[in-house]
Amino acid sequence: CLLLKAGERLPKPERGKMRVHKINNVNKALDFIASKGVKLVSIGAEEIVDGNAKMTLGMIWTIILRFAIQDISVEETSAKEGLLLWCQRKTAPYKNVNVQNFHMSWKDGLAFNALIHRHRPDLIDYDSLRKDDPVTNLNNAFEVAEKHLDIPKMLDAEDIVGTLRPDEKAIMTYVSCFYHAFSGAQKAETAANRICKVLAVNQENEQMMEDYEKLASELLEWIRRTIPWLENRTQEKTVNDMQAKQEDFRDYRCVHKPPKVQEKCQLEISFNTLQTKLRLSNRPAFMPSEGRMVSDINGAWHTLEGAEKGYEEWILSEIRRLERLEHLAEKFHQKAAIHESWTDGKEAMLTQKDYETSTLSEVKALLRKHEAFESDLAAHQDRVEQIAAIAQELNELDYYDSASVNARCQKICDQWDTLGAFTHGRKESLERTEKQLESIDELYLEYAKRAAPFNNWMEGAMEDLQDMFIVHNIEEIQGLITAHEQFKSTLAEANKEREAIQAIQAEVQKIAQSNGIKLSGSNPYTTITPQSIDSKWEKAMDMVPLRDTALQGELNKQNSNDTLRAKFATQANTVGAYIQAKMEEIGRISIEMNGTLEDQLTSLKEYQKTIMSYMPEINTLEGYHQHIQEALIFDNQYTSYSMEHLRVGWEQLLTTIARTINEVENQILTRDAKGISQEQLYEYRASFNHFDKDHSGALMAEEFKACLISLGYDVENDKQGDSEFARIMSIVDPNGSGAVTFQAFIDFMSRETTDTDTADQVIASFKILAADKTFITAEELRRELPPDQAEYCIARMAPYVGADAVPGALDYMSFSTALYGESDL
Repeated sequence: CLLLKAGERLPKPERGKMRVHKINNVNKALDFIASKGVKLVSIGAEEIVDGNAKMTLGMIWTIILRFAIQDISVEETSAKEGLLLWCQRKTAPYKNVNVQNFHMSWKDGLAFNALIHRHRPDLIDYDSLRKDDPVTNLNNAFEVAEKHLDIPKMLDAEDIVGTLRPDEKAIMTYVSCFYHAFSGAQKAETAANRICKVLAVNQENEQMMEDYEKLASELLEWIRRTIPWLENRTQEKTVNDMQAKQEDFRDYRCVHKPPKVQEKCQLEISFNTLQTKLRLSNRPAFMPSEGRMVSDINGAWHTLEGAEKGYEEWILSEIRRLERLEHLAEKFHQKAAIHESWTDGKEAMLTQKDYETSTLSEVKALLRKHEAFESDLAAHQDRVEQIAAIAQELNELDYYDSASVNARCQKICDQWDTLGAFTHGRKESLERTEKQLESIDELYLEYAKRAAPFNNWMEGAMEDLQDMFIVHNIEEIQGLITAHEQFKSTLAEANKEREAIQAIQAEVQKIAQSNGIKLSGSNPYTTITPQSIDSKWEKAMDMVPLRDTALQGELNKQNSNDTLRAKFATQANTVGAYIQAKMEEIGRISIEMNGTLEDQLTSLKEYQKTIMSYMPEINTLEGYHQHIQEALIFDNQYTSYSMEHLRVGWEQLLTTIARTINEVENQILTRDAKGISQEQLYEYRASFNHFDKDHSGALMAEEFKACLISLGYDVENDKQGDSEFARIMSIVDPNGSGAVTFQAFIDFMSRETTDTDTADQVIASFKILAADKTFITAEELRRELPPDQAEYCIARMAPYVGADAVPGALDYMSFSTALYGESDL
């Protein structure tokens, strides 16, 4: 019966009540026991049949030890030690229980009750038990075990309490029944622990995915809102309005954009860390929702920077355009005012009929005066053409007040045409009258003819001396100074012409006085008097030193601008060389790193601090750049670097060192998770660097094949080798880029040399919790798993639809498979 209860199948016994039949049946049992490797010393069938109590008890203990206790094993200990260790672990949390053996430790009965309460807390109220009432404690445990756990009552409470040292074999036999009764719960606990571990990893990964999606969405939304602002090309009317836009753009560059650069870098680091954790936990790679890939963010960022560059160039071009427009508008109104002043009263003069009642000399004087006017009119033709040309240019440059400019220009042109027609008509009338009149005084005529051009020349000179100018470099202002010097060199000759004109008038006065002629009034041929010539000459001479001062001031300004260019160029060349050197140095560091990964990480972070300490130099350069923009300097011949170029280089430098630090952190994560030794990592790094000939940080397909061959992989150029190499490439380069990064290489080598959880292992664990059923219920999950992870499973498991389904049955197989990438869980 003991053997049958232990689950063993025995030979068929003989029927009969004779002594020989009994001896034969006992011999069959003893032979079977011996076949199981149990040695029976001095025990024969006759002693058992004859009722030898000592022999019978010895054989019973041997059977119990072999079939009930010997199979017990905890952490590779012997059966007795394993059973004792199991009891110690199960009763450790309970007060007044200290299991050290199989006799005295069980005498107060609390250890038996603790074993039952640990596995079935619903059967015993442990807190109500007292250490000073051992009989009650023992009977309570024996009765509950017999009633609810199907463990027969093998011991007597009074015997145990009344014995100085309880029988060790009896208690050991009885305790072994508890071990076998609760062994299923032990398996369930192990399975639950495995599931908890897997679910904890999955929950953490899901949280990281949600955080990535949120940060990516916020960054993309900021880019989406910012790009339309940068693409807005609404034109302003004045330079001040455009400079206000420029100040807003500078505020965006210095205040709003830098935090977003940090967010973008952190987003890439979080994405890489998440992918590494997924690979280490044998989960599928994380695929962000559409439009939120790192490449999508980089693309949007590139579009943002393109819009940013275009917006800055547009602002500068608009400022230059508005400066040009303001200059042209001022010039237009100045010339128009001079012309309108000149034409004032000309129509009335040309339409009067004074020659009809004039004497012969007066008519001739009127004719000569008209000829002088025609000369003056021709001289003003150039000014009218200049006014029209300036108006045309203002229209082409989209001047905001083009309507008033066009109206004024049209009025001047219409008036000019009218003056031309009136001039032609008056000339015809005077020429008809001239035939009947004598010539008028030639000296007056000569005066008028020479005075008019000279007067126009002086007016033109005064216009030029008052002309506004705008320059952007030293060469342009020096050109204006040279032209001004050339103008001053002609003043001596002009003064001789003025003196000659004044001499004509003096000669008229001399002749009149000499001949007693009484002049009737002013020169009949012209309104230009000697006094007006002298007055304009004096005004022109006063304007010359003012023009000298204005040109010299502009020269000083351009020299100051040139100094700003040189300061910016010196700093820019230094910063540019620094960034280039550090980029090359980081490339070497990532290839030549020595020491432990922790040492490398510490060294890289110190190196990052060193680079960040250079930030004041960048800020100094930004200050120089701001001064240059405020001075409206648009070119710099002293350097090939632009502020935009250096900003991009600096951001790339910070991103590169951050990525290098993240790579080392991921290597540490891989090493710790996969149990890779430091020596293995050194070997992998040395192999990778040996075949990375161009130090690019990635191996092309042929380089990677050579590296695998050096590590002992059979990927030679044959059919089997090509197939194996294609399989490996699909793991390390799933996107088919043709290049293998060091991180992908480490992930592959760690996957090849270590073990990870699989979907089959998780399914097997759930099967234990479900008591070998193909489905599991919510009650079983809540009983075996912590509350939060139990609810996590219940919320995500699909209903079970098999033929053996019961109400509330859940499909743990599809759930386990989905954890490893075969669904959207």
